[in-house]
Amino acid sequence: CSGLIKIRLKFLNDTEEVAEVRPEDTVGVLKSKYFPGQESQMKFIYRGQLLQDQGRTLRSLRITDNCVIHCHRSATTAAGPPGPSAAAAAGTDSSSLPLGAGNLLVPAVMVVLAVVWYFRITYRQLFTAPATVSLIGVTILFSFLMFGMYGQ
Repeated sequence: CSGLIKIRLKFLNDTEEVAEVRPEDTVGVLKSKYFPGQESQMKFIYRGQLLQDQGRTLRSLRITDNCVIHCHRSATTAAGPPGPSAAAAAGTDSSSLPLGAGNLLVPAVMVVLAVVWYFRITYRQLFTAPATVSLIGVTILFSFLMFGMYGQ
């Protein structure tokens, strides 16, 4: 037995890379071995926890053979002020923003549909038959989109 363990490095685009490391290796060694020159940009997440301490060994983090570590490459480096292209890339990366427009779009559409349905039920004399059919169609379409995106 060579003492090596295999760790699956999984990226946001669902691609994976297999890393062969020793349990005594640290998080910093893993970053420098598989992402040379990009260590400051790489973020590792294991079991929902961000692995920030570069000196922790994989064994101390209970990372064993065939574990999955999620990898995220930051758009900017911490070395200097971001340029205009780095700022634009960071602005379009919704995963790095706590509340982005994409994260709020689904709840906003749900609230608008709920309000329109409330007015349809309360003030039914103001809604014509084509308007009601359109509302039903939009609701069904939105439901199919949500089940397609979030239903597994």
